[in-house]
Amino acid sequence: MFIKKLLPLLLVLLVVGCAKKDIYNWDDYEATLYLYHQQDKVNTEEQIVLLEKNIDKSRAKSLLSPPGLHAHLGLLYSNIGKIDEAKNQFEIEKQLFVESTTFMDLLLNQGTRNIK
Repeated sequence: MFIKKLLPLLLVLLVVGCAKKDIYNWDDYEATLYLYHQQDKVNTEEQIVLLEKNIDKSRAKSLLSPPGLHAHLGLLYSNIGKIDEAKNQFEIEKQLFVESTTFMDLLLNQGTRNIK
């Protein structure tokens, strides 16, 4: 008797527990990250455009950008000399992902001119 009452509850918990809800919009971020290491195929400005599109798609889907995307974008901005934009992206990364604070502070405090 007890098992008959408990079984439907367990089935509901199983279905709800297995439901996948994405909180990040990964889209093409992994492919763009791979392109960073293939710089002879895509230049820095094109990579920036791809990452900015990913951010726009994330906002449109009401999802967060994945961890590291803003830091990566900041790195790319730094590589082309847009230091203010780089710092802004590092600050956004810190706000979204508190665990990155130490590393982002390191980049912000040491300056971003020598990042490659």
